[in-house]
Parts: sequence; structure tokens; C-alpha cells
Amino acid sequence: MQRILSRGEIEGLERNALPRLRLPSREVFAERAARLRHLAGGNSLGEYLALMARLAQAQHEALGAFTAPLPDENRLSLAHTHGMPPLPCEGPLEGCWREALRAVLAALSGQELGDAPRATVARLEQTLSAEPQRLDALAQALLAGEEPGDVAAAPFLMAALQVYWTERASRLPEAVVPAVVPSRVCPVCGSLPVASVVRVGAASDGLRYLHCGLCASEWHMVRVKCSHCEDTRSVAYHHLEGASEAIKAESCDACHSYRKIFYQEKDLEVDAVADDLASLTLDVLMGEAGYGRASANPLLWFA
Repeated sequence: MQRILSRGEIEGLERNALPRLRLPSREVFAERAARLRHLAGGNSLGEYLALMARLAQAQHEALGAFTAPLPDENRLSLAHTHGMPPLPCEGPLEGCWREALRAVLAALSGQELGDAPRATVARLEQTLSAEPQRLDALAQALLAGEEPGDVAAAPFLMAALQVYWTERASRLPEAVVPAVVPSRVCPVCGSLPVASVVRVGAASDGLRYLHCGLCASEWHMVRVKCSHCEDTRSVAYHHLEGASEAIKAESCDACHSYRKIFYQEKDLEVDAVADDLASLTLDVLMGEAGYGRASANPLLWFA
């Protein structure tokens, strides 16, 4: 005799049948640096993309020189039981994140930088030694999505926070990461996604994953669904004529927001953070059409 499964049980089987989570690779920053270098050529923002490529390379070097402690088993178990992110971005910021910043700044010192970025790096090094708590306050504001008091320093501070969270996320056992509700926030750290990527290959082929701008984890969300309000009735896709078909903006008329979506089948090397930076013309057009970004790029800040 066969037992008839309920709808909830069927949905549970579907969730378990596909890889719901992609924890970050230790090569994520090296791959991003290569992508940014590639995208810089011929782009109107080429100079900035080249700078961000150097920053991503510094992040890769810092990741190899930095280790942060994971939460103990009790905290991980408690987070899993209550469906909470095991590495939350909210709450007090542990001081060891500054070691990630120190490593990023040290790696940047060996690279060719323009006068303005080099002055910013020097200023951060000085503040790190003299007023570390001031940097803690700036970092907390960035994590909260608040307007930064120091726009020039924001990408460098955010880069260090990315190293801090990505280093831990890369060593996190997948089994301790719960299915967080709402699904529009990262199940690892609770941050908002920067964009989504439709993957190719193996069990992830054709599946859409939201990409966390903080810890670089990715989690599955069905396609043709607003990644901000989760509406499925008024989703539309926008594409720049003559631009790469790997890049579209997914808009929602229910919440009047959008996020970009990238397709690996059109360009295998797409990177959510890098390609989002390199396609700001699409942001301009979406803004003119009355849509607002659902979340910002972690490496681009405005006053």
C-alpha cells in the first residue's frame, strides 16, 4: 500500500531534492578580481572597476592570511532551532574584523593605486591604530545600510567585512544553516542579496540563486518571483538593447523595486557583485522607469 503525501510533504521533498545553499568558495575574491579586470576594458567606469579589481585581489590575499572563530556548537544549535542565521550581521561587531581590515590594507600597500585611493588607505591605517572604535561605528553603519559618514572609505571597510564574513561562511557546516524565513534574506548572515544568478551545471543547472553581498553565500529561490517582496504576479524583465544577454533587471510592480539577474548560460564567468557594478547604465534606465533598487552593491556608496 502506498501512502499519499500531503502538499507540505511534497514541497519538502522538492526542497531537499535540489541544492538550496551554495557556501562561498575560498577563491571567490580571486575570481571576482579577474572578472573586474575583464569588465574594466572599454567600460565607462573602467577606472573604478580596475580599482575594485585591485581591492578584490587584496581581499583574496587577506582571506589567506586571516582566520576568525566560528560560533560554538551551542550558538549554532540555537540558531538552527529557531531558524536564525548562524553568522548574523546584526548585533555587536566582534573586534577581530579589524584584523581582516588590517590584512586588506596591507595587501593593498603592494599594489599600484591612484593618489586618492592611496590617501584613503593611509587614513584608514592611521585610524585603525589610533581610533579603532571609530571604525567599528562606521562598519556598523554600513552593515545597517545607513549613509556612510566617509564615502571614500566605505568600499574598503565593506571589503574587510566581506572577508570577515566570507572566511567564516566558507568553513561553516552546511547542516547548521537553517531554511531562514523570509527567504529574501541570506540564511547564513541575514544580509540582503545584491543580485541573483541562474546557474548552469550539475544539480544546480537552471536554478536561480540569490547572492549575498556580505558573506558570498548563495541560496535558492524559484524563478519569476520578486526577490524583495516575493510577489509572482507582476514580475517583468528588462534588457539593454545591444548589451550582453547575460544581464537583465527583474522588476516588480507590486513593490516597485528591482534587482539584476545574471545568466551563466549566456556568460559562464558572470559574478553578481562585479557584473552589477559594470552595468550601472541599466540602473539608470530602471530609475527613469520608476523602479528603485531593492538593495545596494556593497562596493559602491554615495553620499
